Amino acid sequence: MKFKKVKPLTKEFLDEINFSWNLEKDGSNYLKDEILLIKEEDANRYYEAANELYDMFVEAGEYVIKNNLFSELDIPFNMVELIKLSWENDVQWHLYGRFDLAGGIDNKPIKLLEFNADTPTSLIESSIAQWALLKYNGLDEHRQFNNIFDAIRDNFQRLVTLSESVENFSDYYDGWKILFSSVKGHIEDEETTKYLQTIADEAGFITEFAYVDEVEFGDDGIFYNGENYEYWFKLIPWESIAIEEGGLLTLLEEIIKNQKAIILNPAYTLLFQSKGILKILWELFPNHPLLLETSNKPLKNRAFVEKKCFGREGENITIYDKNGEVLDKKDGEYDNFKSIYQEFYELNKDEKNNYYQAGVFFAYEGCGVGFRSSNRLILEDRAKFVAHMIEE
Repeated sequence: MKFKKVKPLTKEFLDEINFSWNLEKDGSNYLKDEILLIKEEDANRYYEAANELYDMFVEAGEYVIKNNLFSELDIPFNMVELIKLSWENDVQWHLYGRFDLAGGIDNKPIKLLEFNADTPTSLIESSIAQWALLKYNGLDEHRQFNNIFDAIRDNFQRLVTLSESVENFSDYYDGWKILFSSVKGHIEDEETTKYLQTIADEAGFITEFAYVDEVEFGDDGIFYNGENYEYWFKLIPWESIAIEEGGLLTLLEEIIKNQKAIILNPAYTLLFQSKGILKILWELFPNHPLLLETSNKPLKNRAFVEKKCFGREGENITIYDKNGEVLDKKDGEYDNFKSIYQEFYELNKDEKNNYYQAGVFFAYEGCGVGFRSSNRLILEDRAKFVAHMIEE
């Protein structure tokens, strides 16, 4: 692995891009002061892997719905009808997601770890911060696999055109509005949501931001300050709404059923978000080069990882060696969800034994990569973010 040492972004610069909230508690930078150098063919392989994997997820989602396998994915029972409803309706457009991938550098084969399809993090650092780090250091900021802003902007326009082409957006658009919401007190979620609002503004929509507890939900749709919104983007996991806000879920189901508003990301992304779908993928595409063997039972005679279907931020993960001894473990708040067991695959590693995981964003197609790094096998919430540059 090759790296280029750079000057870290100052707090003043981070303030300009609304990213200083991500400084560590000791004031150090969450962005590493080095850039990972990758080859152009590496970037192309990440792009192609994301596109192929998404098609596989769509096929797996259809299989789950047709065969009523929701319980295998630990889907809350009150989400099932809403998932089916959103799956069958073309206007329920998947805006964006992030594939977590191992390998891809130094000819190490790419393997899927999971798909953050519903409420993916690392958007600002992948889209803006790593681009800014190159520009700040006088490097060519265009030498990145990073088309995230443009790809999501185009996907916003596809909400209206429902086609590959976005050139005729203005012919279809009729003043429709998008309301963006996050939970009050979660600064990362709020800034991510407002960044998506900025992209939607650029796409040509009328937009507004409101905290979730300020939004009104009724038979006639979704309202804020008396204004009716045709779209509602919520950076709140669907499973959290289903488990903790059953009344709101019932209202949203009626709103979608009566075509009073469109929710982003759609309910069916919960199928992709569940790590239980990794088992379905392995059954549908056994020994596929992008997949790792996954089961609902511990694997035998090999190292494996135990994950919870809706675990987040590296919590409730245990890594076992082939003899069943624990290599790494992180507790958390997701222990009540079902476990899946995935073959262990070591991440790319540098000379200092730091591990690197690729996060490839998908918005209609693969559109950018960012890396996270840690000196432990489990990459938890505070793993460092590493920018990349394509070698000339």
